[in-house]
Amino acid sequence: MMRFQVSSFATNVAAGLALCAALAATASAQSSSSSSPVVQTSPQSAAQPAYVSVDPLAGVSYDNRYDLSVGAAYAHIKAGPTLLEGANLGGLDIAGSYWFARRWGVEGDFRPTVGTSGAIPNLQALYAIQGPFVAQYLFVGGPEWLGPHNKHGDLIAHVLVGGTYGDFEHDLRGNPPSVAGFYNNQVAPAALFGGHFDLNRSARWVFRVSTDAVWTRYSTEYATNISPSGGRTNWNYSMSVGMEYKFKKKRR
Repeated sequence: MMRFQVSSFATNVAAGLALCAALAATASAQSSSSSSPVVQTSPQSAAQPAYVSVDPLAGVSYDNRYDLSVGAAYAHIKAGPTLLEGANLGGLDIAGSYWFARRWGVEGDFRPTVGTSGAIPNLQALYAIQGPFVAQYLFVGGPEWLGPHNKHGDLIAHVLVGGTYGDFEHDLRGNPPSVAGFYNNQVAPAALFGGHFDLNRSARWVFRVSTDAVWTRYSTEYATNISPSGGRTNWNYSMSVGMEYKFKKKRR
């Protein structure tokens, strides 16, 4: 009887130890699974668009053979030898260049401008002439020199010599130009001293501003105050704003 009790006690102790071991293993497995990091998969991010930087001035070079520019022109002139007020004219500036060296070329310029001018006050009422139409057509040519330049722009200087046609009698109602204090219609010598300020917009297109001092010498043969040389020298101002195009043909 005593042996049976000891054997039963040992069996119960072994079963209890086995149960404790099983519970400890289960708890350890649960703790391990809860402490392990959870890896979440995210959908693949959308590809971002690629931006390509393009420099519109990358192809700018100063090796073109020809160029042509057209712009809106302004000119200030004196329509007569004794008029106190000048005339403000507007029109076009059409210029072309031929480059025979990197810095040297020849330029031709045609600049027609038109407007109105004041007349001698005491004769306006007598002949009913007020603000008559006048025009000046410059046609000149000469050397030009390419100054400081880079891909953004340049400075060009020129001296252009030629002539001008002055239309001063168009609106005088058949009266002689002396009644308004004007010059008579004529072709006279003229010259431009100035140049261009260019801003490159691409390899071919250029925004251009031109400024010039304009020298003219119109004849005053009809006037009573004839100068010894028979003409009157005038210095005036002209400018234009426009676009230039450089042709693809290059200098060799």
